[in-house]
Amino acid sequence: MTVADRLRQSGLVLPVAPPPKGAYYPSRRCGDQLWVSGATARRPDSPALRGVVGHDVSIDAAAEQAGLAAMNLLAAIDGAVGLDAVSAAVHLRGYVRAVAEFDSHPSVIDGASRVLIAAFGEDVGAHARTAIGVASLPGGACVELDVVVSVAARA
Repeated sequence: MTVADRLRQSGLVLPVAPPPKGAYYPSRRCGDQLWVSGATARRPDSPALRGVVGHDVSIDAAAEQAGLAAMNLLAAIDGAVGLDAVSAAVHLRGYVRAVAEFDSHPSVIDGASRVLIAAFGEDVGAHARTAIGVASLPGGACVELDVVVSVAARA
């Protein structure tokens, strides 16, 4: 089953990859790894949800934003090497803009982890992960992610 098939089966639609908002590339390949730059849940027609988790953004809303941000990571991967070139999701890093006493960062980033596993299946999509609390994120977003994936050798 292809990644596109899995996405369709899960009811997920791959967005158009957002262009970079600075002097960087959406991804950088190094050997068999593709390092994908940070992504929020922004779409061409709307910004990511602004706010602070634990203040004006709920855990559920932030987890949904994490899922949308993960879809943007998938779009960047697709644009760089194609989703079916991914042989393993290696590491997902999630940043959660939250109040100081917030301690449920993993619950928020689960929204992204579920998308990666739905897209690639358990064997390829399972990944190591870090969930970090931060004071601010670009555009006031409540969640930002980056990912490292292993990709097939170049032909």
